[in-house]
Amino acid sequence: MIRIVIADDHPVVRAGLRAVFSLEEDIEVVAEAATPDEAAEAAERENPDMVLMDLQFGAAATSTGADATRRIRALDAPPYVLVLTNYDSDADILGAVEAGASGYLLKDAPPHELIAAVRAAAVGESALAPVIASRLMSRMRAPRVSLSSREIEVLERVAAGQSNTDVATSLFVSETTVKSHLAHIYSKLGVASRTAAVAAARRTGILR
Repeated sequence: MIRIVIADDHPVVRAGLRAVFSLEEDIEVVAEAATPDEAAEAAERENPDMVLMDLQFGAAATSTGADATRRIRALDAPPYVLVLTNYDSDADILGAVEAGASGYLLKDAPPHELIAAVRAAAVGESALAPVIASRLMSRMRAPRVSLSSREIEVLERVAAGQSNTDVATSLFVSETTVKSHLAHIYSKLGVASRTAAVAAARRTGILR
């Protein structure tokens, strides 16, 4: 039996997923979570085989699905984490994979694909939606336009309107380090300004 926790801030989504899994004899939903913190707590309390994790939990949430994934994978007997989300930007994908997610599906995936991914992820196999696998392969084939996770963090904050000082404060680094990251970002994207870097990153799918 595959014991799973569903983590999503939308009750209707959780109910729909529970209904899908109720048709499978080898899958049991042992808990639901509406926030990243609840997801991490349920993973520790229920000791499931897998957590089905959304990435964004609304404005009231103080953390993300990637943050919860990192906490869950740090447990003594960590369950696997399968991301199920609407977001497919490089920042989202890299953040989830680097946090320890075993798979990444989009919410428009058909039920049979979701069930297959759950079964694969529950035994530690990689379960990536075709579009996600294609995106990762593209990054591998074109490393010159790939940004590191830290560079993406910097660019996300720039896109949100933060100054270099603000970015440095939020990431606990020096302003010189931020400027160095920006210089590398400009070089990789072939641009010469913050505005152009954000536009190029959105155009190529690096940022949402």
